[in-house]
Amino acid sequence: MPTSTITSEGQIRLPEEVREHLHLAAGDRVEFLIDCTGKVELRPASPPIQSLFGMLHQPGMRAVSVEEMNEGIAQFHAAENERILKGEA
Repeated sequence: MPTSTITSEGQIRLPEEVREHLHLAAGDRVEFLIDCTGKVELRPASPPIQSLFGMLHQPGMRAVSVEEMNEGIAQFHAAENERILKGEA
């Protein structure tokens, strides 16, 4: 099991095994989710770049507003949080 030590500034170095598993690189952001039992989950704060494929405007398609994008992101995170709380992988 990978481990890390907390510095006096509250920082940790993510072990290589964890970074590789989460496909994280320098500069990526992560988020910490705390469930009702106190379990903490670490996950990438943004979806992998591959999930963005097809999001750019294509001829004949209606442009999506920033508000619609924000709503889609909020729905995704709500679904992910529900999945995590149910204990689904």
